[in-house]
Amino acid sequence: MKFLRFFKDNIVMTIAFLAAIITCFFVPPDASYLGYFDFKTLTCLFCTLAVVCALKNIYFFRIVAHKIVCLFKTDRSAILALVYITFIGSMLIANDMALLTFLPLGYFVLSSTGKTRLLSFTFIMQTIAANLGGMLTPFGNPQNLYLYSYFSITNGEFVKIMFLPFIIAIVLITLCCIVFVKNEPLVPREGDYGKLNKGRTAIYLALFAFSIAIVFRSIPYYYGLIIIPLALLFLDRKALSAVDYPLLLTFCAFFVFSGNLARIPAVQNLLGGLVEKNTLLFGVLSCQFISNVPSAVLLSKFTQNYQQLLVAVNIGGAGTLIASLASLITFKEYNRHEPGHTMQYIGKYSAYNFGILSVLMVVMTVILR
Repeated sequence: MKFLRFFKDNIVMTIAFLAAIITCFFVPPDASYLGYFDFKTLTCLFCTLAVVCALKNIYFFRIVAHKIVCLFKTDRSAILALVYITFIGSMLIANDMALLTFLPLGYFVLSSTGKTRLLSFTFIMQTIAANLGGMLTPFGNPQNLYLYSYFSITNGEFVKIMFLPFIIAIVLITLCCIVFVKNEPLVPREGDYGKLNKGRTAIYLALFAFSIAIVFRSIPYYYGLIIIPLALLFLDRKALSAVDYPLLLTFCAFFVFSGNLARIPAVQNLLGGLVEKNTLLFGVLSCQFISNVPSAVLLSKFTQNYQQLLVAVNIGGAGTLIASLASLITFKEYNRHEPGHTMQYIGKYSAYNFGILSVLMVVMTVILR
């Protein structure tokens, strides 16, 4: 039962494995399979997630975020603070970890002040911020890390490509919060969040900087597989067990899936023609059905236009609930607190997401033409 529950709880991973297995019938396993895997990307993901879990276990993000939110005294300013914290967090600790860290804070602030009517809006804005905020950095989203490594994009070019959609996203999210949230008084409840362990905080931040250095190719990636697990083995074993291994397995499955598809002539001709015709449009549409991470892995095999593909799989994270895997985290969290308002949430989520996506698509289509 635990085995079945594991696959049920990680439905995207399960679908990815089924898809990979199906393609194996068309392309039987051979030595070329080893070439499918981007071990640097997998290592960077593991190292970053492990250190973030360690920081989370000492309540680093919760304490810092709570102190920031306590500076704001109205609904609008507090929600803007929550959204901006999530936005910045996704740049540093990836979108899924940002949501896991800051959604509970959003619920605490609203529920403790009797403002749960703003919960769906706040969660939706935090999710959009998480999905779009990470677009500026190579390690902000898993698909960024993959494309950054796969196409060997330089740091300067990466920022140059993503800067405009990043700024537009900030403006759109801010406008939504200003227009749809009244500036009413809000007094957060004080709570006992404990004190930071300064020694461990310093060590974990050093390890985080080390993992970021690996992402930026300053340190060989295999050093990360030695130093970070070894350090956490002594400092915080729970952090190692808390790593999102289903996400890593999902990547492995999609590496096999996309690698096999790229070797099937009929698929190669079809996808190659569509992607080359309009990489931005087809990339965004692909995200809506198979999410942005697998879209990045799959479509990278059929185009060299990494500029449009990079933009597509980032802004494409807005849209449907499955456009970004991180959105499902919010959906689960909201259902846990408001189980009777699922359809209402989906309606609001779709309206805000497709509204913001539409603006981004129009602007970037003109810019990248």
